[in-house]
Amino acid sequence: MTESSATVGAGRESCDSEATTDVAPLLAVYRHDVHKLRGRSHAAARDWVAGVRVNETVPLGADRDAALLSRPSGEPEQTLAAHESPSRVSLLTGDAVMTGSVSADGRGAAVRELVRIEDPVAMHEAWLSSDVAGLFSESVFYPYTSLQYHTLLAAALLDNYRAGFRFEELFLAVETPDGSVTPHRTVLSTPDMQLCVTGEPGDRPAARLGDAPARCFADVWARLPEHPFDVDGERRWRVLDAQLRRIRSWSVALQFVEEFCRRFDPGSGAGRGGGRGGGR
Repeated sequence: MTESSATVGAGRESCDSEATTDVAPLLAVYRHDVHKLRGRSHAAARDWVAGVRVNETVPLGADRDAALLSRPSGEPEQTLAAHESPSRVSLLTGDAVMTGSVSADGRGAAVRELVRIEDPVAMHEAWLSSDVAGLFSESVFYPYTSLQYHTLLAAALLDNYRAGFRFEELFLAVETPDGSVTPHRTVLSTPDMQLCVTGEPGDRPAARLGDAPARCFADVWARLPEHPFDVDGERRWRVLDAQLRRIRSWSVALQFVEEFCRRFDPGSGAGRGGGRGGGR
């Protein structure tokens, strides 16, 4: 394994709610798991990559809470036999999405380009559309999870916490996929669906996340008063809706939506640069 059990359980390294960061917190949160993008354990993480500060503890427990949205707390166990790779495994196909070494096919350069971004809003937009981040799981013990969507969830939680909202005051809200996103709070953006985590849902269709962070995506999805696609109109959306009512891990669910839309909606590829590269 490339990741020790002491570092994967519910983001323990990020439990310090009083943590301060060398860079702006809303920049540090997107760089807090760069060691995973490089196929390294937390213990082997470097403080600097590509000339920028990385792998800092995320303030206000946002990383810990984001981890609890997608994987269980406590000592991790290997959940997929013979899989000891940082590559994410697709829930849609059952296949590992990355082949070769972590730095093959330009992935190392893509990681360096991603982490060098200095504007937090631009960093958020880059993570939403990143080719390379979605190739990695949150943990080798939970290979169906997505590092890309874990990071976006951590950023959304941190932004809301910094604005004074508690977890129990947060909502999953449906946004109009019109090309604009809510900085740090949009956690999924495809041509078919856009979702955000926010304490200010306004008049958007929204459902509360719950009293505490937990693997509850299916429950929250089922409570939305409106869904972002026409379930009655097309079979593909009925299939997607049925699956999302079963998937409990947040990062797994969000990654599944992106992959499903890209595969089964011919127009989705155009909205995301024709799909991912980097070994898929």
